[in-house]
Amino acid sequence: MQPLSLNDALPHDLDNALLVGRVWLEGTHPGPVLVSVQNGQVVDITEFGPTMADLLERDDVLEVVRNAKGPNLGSIESLLANSQRPEPQAPYLLAPCDVQAVKACGVTFAVSLLERVIEEQAGGDSAKAAELRDDLQALIGKDLSKIKPGSDEAMSLKKALQARGGWSQYMEVGIGPDAEVFTKAQPLSSVGFGTPVGLHPSSQWNNPEPEIVLAVDSRGQVRGATLGNDVNLRDVEGRSALLLGKAKDNNASCSIGPFIRLFDDHFNIDSVRSCQVSLRIEGEDDDFLLQGESDMREISRDPLNLVHQTIGDHHQYPDGFMLFLGTMFSPIQDRDGEGQGFTHHLGDRVTIATPALGALVNPVGRSDQLPPWIYGIRELMRHLARR
Repeated sequence: MQPLSLNDALPHDLDNALLVGRVWLEGTHPGPVLVSVQNGQVVDITEFGPTMADLLERDDVLEVVRNAKGPNLGSIESLLANSQRPEPQAPYLLAPCDVQAVKACGVTFAVSLLERVIEEQAGGDSAKAAELRDDLQALIGKDLSKIKPGSDEAMSLKKALQARGGWSQYMEVGIGPDAEVFTKAQPLSSVGFGTPVGLHPSSQWNNPEPEIVLAVDSRGQVRGATLGNDVNLRDVEGRSALLLGKAKDNNASCSIGPFIRLFDDHFNIDSVRSCQVSLRIEGEDDDFLLQGESDMREISRDPLNLVHQTIGDHHQYPDGFMLFLGTMFSPIQDRDGEGQGFTHHLGDRVTIATPALGALVNPVGRSDQLPPWIYGIRELMRHLARR
């Protein structure tokens, strides 16, 4: 598996893209700095916002990023190469968010709805998935994407499924009026481009979830977007939805990056609505290859509706938040035996990509064997005070 090239990792229209991110620097005051990409160079712009949350709050953020001057940290090629080393070499990419809450929406695509119901009914047993998939498709059909959540049609389907014993808590958030919005990760715990993502050691059935992630400020304004991997433990959540925290939030179980692309005349929420997000999984130990796509045009709930269900009079986010929009792609390709479906092997490489945002690449490890998460908000505050 070769490291991703510049052309693969960054937006196809790089000259038009306003990209901001975070980079780890060594030196007198080791720690994170904010950066932008300018003419192929990575520029330290921390002077204009000590945290990414501060930068995204600025009404003049577009002007600042276009014109910001600061120390040159080298070429983007060298930064990407440093970030993909087995042991990253500074400067290297971090997740582009910092003190923002990291939230995620589940069951926002009809295909993912079907897979969540399968997990629930399989009780975490991957061997039962294929049979259940056939049974459920016969009961509810293959195409729920045309049903608007919360509509009269959706409520009629709910009643029919309840009468036939086919209703599920996942159906409730999939076609009911209220979206599933949960906390995916703690501030500063997400990993960035090139860093391994982690699987809980107890899981035997798991998968990546390729998603677009919105960067939202404290006022509920979407300021940009990036890519994310909402690593999922299908067996854990399948045993009980009350285990969602264990299934979703573990050491290195959330990756975001490589950069946040700011909304401007070249890229906006309509661009997000039309994105196709690809997933590529490459096995290190078995030459396994899986590829697929998630089409944002098939999302059941509009991205702005998901933002409004997250923030409002009912809930404020004074530091802003990152919002995973969900995925339609749950890999089911058999890997270790007929009928067993897909699960990760350690050493897999996951690449999530879309032309407008570039690519997020992460190898796969075990949460208890990866470097522990030790850099939290208090350490960030101490770093900023020293700097």
